[in-house]
Amino acid sequence: MADSGAGSSGEMDKNNVNSSAVDPLKLFYPAVNEDETSLPRSWSPKDKYNFIGLSQNNLRVHYKGTGKTHKDAASVRATHPIPAACGLYYFEVKIVSKGRDGYMGIGLSAQGVNNNRLPGWDKHSYGYHGDDGHSFCSSGTGQPYGPTFTTGDVIGCGVNLIDNTCFYTKNGHNLGIAFTDLPPNLYPTVGLQTPGEVVDANFGQSPFVFDITDMMKEMRARTRHTIERFPVADSKGEWQTTLQRIVSTYLVHHGYCATAESFARSTGQSFDEELASIKSRQRIQKLVLAGRMGEAIETTKKLYPGLLERNSNLLFMLKVRQFIEMVNGTDSEVKSLLSKSVKASMNWCNPQSLSPNHSLSSSTLLHKPSPRHESIGSSSSSSSSIISNKSTHNEMNSSTVEMNVTNSAHIMNGAPTSSSKSRVINDDEEDDMDIECQDENSIHIHKSVSNGSTHYNMNGSYLEDEEMDTQDTEHEPSTSRRQLCGGSPVAIKHMLQFGRELQAMSVQLKRKHGKNESNKKMLQDAFSLLAYSDPWSSPVGFQLDQVQREPICAALNSSILESHNLPRQPPLELALGQAISCVKLMSKVGLGSCAFASVEDYLH
Repeated sequence: MADSGAGSSGEMDKNNVNSSAVDPLKLFYPAVNEDETSLPRSWSPKDKYNFIGLSQNNLRVHYKGTGKTHKDAASVRATHPIPAACGLYYFEVKIVSKGRDGYMGIGLSAQGVNNNRLPGWDKHSYGYHGDDGHSFCSSGTGQPYGPTFTTGDVIGCGVNLIDNTCFYTKNGHNLGIAFTDLPPNLYPTVGLQTPGEVVDANFGQSPFVFDITDMMKEMRARTRHTIERFPVADSKGEWQTTLQRIVSTYLVHHGYCATAESFARSTGQSFDEELASIKSRQRIQKLVLAGRMGEAIETTKKLYPGLLERNSNLLFMLKVRQFIEMVNGTDSEVKSLLSKSVKASMNWCNPQSLSPNHSLSSSTLLHKPSPRHESIGSSSSSSSSIISNKSTHNEMNSSTVEMNVTNSAHIMNGAPTSSSKSRVINDDEEDDMDIECQDENSIHIHKSVSNGSTHYNMNGSYLEDEEMDTQDTEHEPSTSRRQLCGGSPVAIKHMLQFGRELQAMSVQLKRKHGKNESNKKMLQDAFSLLAYSDPWSSPVGFQLDQVQREPICAALNSSILESHNLPRQPPLELALGQAISCVKLMSKVGLGSCAFASVEDYLH
């Protein structure tokens, strides 16, 4: 292993490496995708001569031969070659013991080079030797390069994959370029020749003695300067006009109406987009991003007739998101039912006349939901389950999960306020409910007897009619007060009915279009929210995050544009995607500058 003396806290800061927080090699080489190209992290126990011994996680190398002549030399290569996407690669070797003669070589070699030699002696092999300080470039004859090195010294080897050059360092000092015109796919290599020679390698797991980060910053700045100063012949202003049009179409695509108009005026462009269409899409986007999916669907059907009917998978995706927003308590239909429940309870009894211990009957809070405007799928109300899940058998991995809903119209932090034995009830019974997942195929409604309580809003205070009408629909309840369907038993019953219809729609789509794994998983994940007393903190709770509305919003917006023969994606996004793909292609073909040409850097 690398000597711990090289790992002081000051050097840790200097090299910007914190192994406890993140893999240090990922900090050094962020452009390397190790799923495709692995980094050298240790010496290979297979790619070595038999006079080489390895220990300490294959980071320590010691010599086991007799060391009588140069024919007893032995080398070992790292487990993987240096990826071009590193841009600038660096490793260090600590001389633990120079042994008898200190005939040691540190450098690079290609796969297949003879390991019964020191690095630098053969073709496609490069080395810096400690006994004479010479550099060896694919030849047995060395050239004067740097000082000799011995026990206690730290020798670094760096590869510039943009210029294809190699340099060395000694105890933190750069010795200058040793080799040029290097071939690709070279391996870090070390060679020993006499008894007692021991070295430790540091591939970046520990802080380096040499401050390689400054050199990386310099190369990054140089690459960025090259990109920004790249010559573009635009004497007629065609490029400028094209770029302005790209920006304008991006603003129009995403519905930034006022900004698009202002940008057109400031750049002298004509703005001939249909404002009504932009504002219509903007209106729908706002509804989706606010979680008001029911309104978003109805508005889309009104403004763009036939669009969702022609895109059944898109409609299904919107409906699944509506179910999730019902769980969240943000969907329009849930809020409407919650408002009606509160108004009904206020009409039944004036809360100002109630004593602190007075409670409303649960019958004032539970009533049948109003008929739905539209049935999602074929009727299955005769089923004993609220949500039939036959086509997704075994997908909800919980045999008995209970979520208690008391007649206080909310669940406090997902914990029930009372418990009792349960039995199946009818829709017209007005007691509070437990939702129990009886088996893998269904979710039943059960009766639970508990004391009534005054209706409260999400903050625990009395909720007047005026307050309900003026509540901010854009904000969701805080983590400590989040409740299923906003805390309304009536809304919960409505949500379960909606889920049954959603399941029926899934079956219809499967019969009509065949299996759709994406739709299947989407529905499974949404229904899985009901298996937890606190869905927000559950493994599937990510679905309730507001950020999950954005892909839905983008998909709906793109479909609307496509229906009007407009691009599904704005040219700006296509150009960025093309740039990112080009950088990845640069990495695959071995162009080292890809390491310092991150598109994300320019987006920020």
